[in-house]
Amino acid sequence: MLRILHDTKYDFIKPWRIAVGITVAFITAGLIFLGVHGINQSIEFTGGTLMQLEFSQPPNVADLRGTVDAAGFRNSEIQQFGSNKEFTVRAAGHAVSPGGKVESTAAEIQAALEQKYGKANVRVLRTEIVGPRVGEELSRNAMLAILISLGVTLLYLAFRFEWRFGVAAVVATAHDLLSTLAFLAIMRLEVSLTVVAALLTVIGYSLNDTIIIFDRVRENLKKARPEPLYDVLNRSINETLPRSVLTHVTVAAATLSLLLFAGEVIRPFSWIMLFGIVTGTFSSIYVAGPILLFIERKWPRSRGEKGQSPRNASSAPPRPTNPRTPVGAR
Repeated sequence: MLRILHDTKYDFIKPWRIAVGITVAFITAGLIFLGVHGINQSIEFTGGTLMQLEFSQPPNVADLRGTVDAAGFRNSEIQQFGSNKEFTVRAAGHAVSPGGKVESTAAEIQAALEQKYGKANVRVLRTEIVGPRVGEELSRNAMLAILISLGVTLLYLAFRFEWRFGVAAVVATAHDLLSTLAFLAIMRLEVSLTVVAALLTVIGYSLNDTIIIFDRVRENLKKARPEPLYDVLNRSINETLPRSVLTHVTVAAATLSLLLFAGEVIRPFSWIMLFGIVTGTFSSIYVAGPILLFIERKWPRSRGEKGQSPRNASSAPPRPTNPRTPVGAR
């Protein structure tokens, strides 16, 4: 079996102030970008037109995108649908009236394509209009899904571990959400339902990493050894380091392949996932750990909790008073 980084003793928690300063600066810069430029939303949220097209001959995707851009609908989503002769075009727009821009979008794109490829070579199979009201509902549901995931996480960790673990994990997850939004704003990535799915995936990925470290912390706290929580955290991170490295490298390799070879449609999802691997690992160590130490200083655990849990403390075997006498000697 492959063994890497075995029995390491790195002090991960020591530079936490520097790490927190870096992430605060990054989030602040992202929020400034967000305030200046706003969120680059897709048509699912802003409203727009979806067209399904069929060509007599397989078109060049770059030429097809250039034709749609020349018609005045830049940054439209163009995706192959089924065979190499069928494509979908998603063009953004706002429906201000029944005869407004969105309704005329399909006609303008169709006219541009017919001029480029010939009227007999282009056929519109389907046209759908996504209105702003649907976009508002999707925005509300997306935010509700994120908040519910955070609430359920807090309840689970408080029940499975302790309330202090739940608070630390939720703060770390909130950090991941803010840093990912900052990354979205800086990169000017389009926010679509696929990106929302990536955000929820990043939250789950980061929580999984944090829970694995916290589970090892809980196991080490139950051992009958007088050890500060600072040392327990460092030891737990080092013990889970081989698993973390293998998992992160594997997921990053798969995500990087999507980013490089999967095309324009899936690229925002790949960017968010790749950044989520970095920020999820970062928050599990440099956000969740210091928060747990802060809570420990403010609200220290009882004596039974520092070693073994109170319900098991009374059943623990007594240590021999004479260290030179063997445990089994009479």
